[in-house]
Formats: sequence, C-alpha cells, structure tokens
Amino acid sequence: MSITAERKQELINEYSKGSNDTGSPEVQVAILTERINNLTEHFKSHKKDNHSRRGLLMLVSKRRRLLDYLKAKEDARYQDLIKRLGIRR
Repeated sequence: MSITAERKQELINEYSKGSNDTGSPEVQVAILTERINNLTEHFKSHKKDNHSRRGLLMLVSKRRRLLDYLKAKEDARYQDLIKRLGIRR
C-alpha cells in the first residue's frame, strides 16, 4: 500500500523544481496521488477494509487542500499539475 523509496525518489525527480526541492506542493501532491492510487487498487480486493478507507479519505483531503493552495497561489502551476497527474477537477 505504501510506495517504495525508489518510486518516491522518481516522483521527486519528476515533479521537483530544483535539485533539493522535496516539499513543493507539486511534489507533495504527486506523492499523495501515488499513495491514493495504490490504496484504490487495494480496495478492489479488500472491500471491507474500513480502517484503510479512513486513511484514504485523509489523504484525499490533504491533497485537496494542497491543490486549493496551489490554485490560489498560481493557477498555471495548478492546471499543469492536474493535467500531468491526470486528476479530474
């Protein structure tokens, strides 16, 4: 359900703006999206796992708050990010 260190590093390299950038909203949203996608796959075979479902809802809420922040700060970055990640909004 969690992502591997290698996959996380790939996401950081792909979405970061600089060499030491690990905390920008783009990177955080990309990592959260990967975790959300993994949990969604988990629920296809474990339909009654309500404890993990609560965690999924918290991840989705955190991603939504980060996306709202990014949209308020700079709409072009927001549009680019949701297009790259394939998030519908």
